[in-house]
Amino acid sequence: MKTNQIIHTADSRGFANHGWLITHHTFSFAGYNNPDRVHFGVLRVLNDDYIAGGMGFGTHPHDNMEIISIPLSGDLAHKDSLGSEGIIRNGEIQVMSAGTGVTHSEYNANKDEAVTLLQIWLFPDKRNVTPRYDQLKYDLKPNEFTQVVSPNADDEGLWIHQNAWFHLADFTAGNQKNYELKDPSNGIYLFIISGDLTVDGNELHTRDAIGIWDEKSIAIKASSDARFLIMEVPMELTY
Repeated sequence: MKTNQIIHTADSRGFANHGWLITHHTFSFAGYNNPDRVHFGVLRVLNDDYIAGGMGFGTHPHDNMEIISIPLSGDLAHKDSLGSEGIIRNGEIQVMSAGTGVTHSEYNANKDEAVTLLQIWLFPDKRNVTPRYDQLKYDLKPNEFTQVVSPNADDEGLWIHQNAWFHLADFTAGNQKNYELKDPSNGIYLFIISGDLTVDGNELHTRDAIGIWDEKSIAIKASSDARFLIMEVPMELTY
């Protein structure tokens, strides 16, 4: 492994089983406190959640954070103090700029099946913005990088208050492609949802992750059919 890389294996993450919630924390969160794993650049939280049928997070506050939710299976019901209310399903993505402050709740919309999701928090590029909410359905094309988040309101996917780009991808076994950074000063944090990848020479598996910085391009090859999330993020806060 190069000196500008860090690997977080699936079994190295923080873990909690609350009965209704089973969760893995890539970075320090709630009862998981690891001083060596607080954030990667502006990426502060990457939680891998399983929520039992009919259960969820009651109304709670956030501020000055960009929050992104990506359901992997099932349906997630959302309600917030902005007046937004709806259901986010597998194949959709949600963003919420907490800014000056917002309260929201998230519940499994179904009583008879679990919902699984990735919940991701980024530090914003400016404080105390006006809170906002948005969600979008995306369509993954095989062996392509599908942009789902960017800093630009008129670009593909949803926009956030940060110089960050997220891409989801489904690769078939043997497919190889380079990811070219939008901003070479950014870093890459790649999380494997399922399958096996070789990323810049490192063999990684389901729920493993790798952080890479000081690179303009990242080589990715699928050892098996694989789904993964690429998060291109600034390595330093700007405020």
